[in-house]
Amino acid sequence: MSDARLRTLKIKTGVVKRLTKEKVTYEKEVTLQQERVDKLKEQDKDKHVIKKQEEVLQESLMMIPDCQRRLVKAFEELKNIIDSEQDLIESEEYAEAKKVLEAAENQVLNK
Repeated sequence: MSDARLRTLKIKTGVVKRLTKEKVTYEKEVTLQQERVDKLKEQDKDKHVIKKQEEVLQESLMMIPDCQRRLVKAFEELKNIIDSEQDLIESEEYAEAKKVLEAAENQVLNK
């Protein structure tokens, strides 16, 4: 029974870690894309090129709320496992899960 709980803990930890990284990446991409669009506008580039880059920006912007929603859900699931499985506190997986939760907490709260 312990192996199944540790495996679940490890999987959920990986999900939270991946979604946190994904959200940060999308936020960086939005910033870079916005700078790119602004630069194209300053240089008075072709309207078609600017429009396409704005579409790319909008696609990236749309991904952030979806990513946030999935991250909050995964974060809560992992937190519930941590709270309910106190007997695993000595395991590496438990320690890693706590560390990932602490790292992800800022992204979960930063909507």
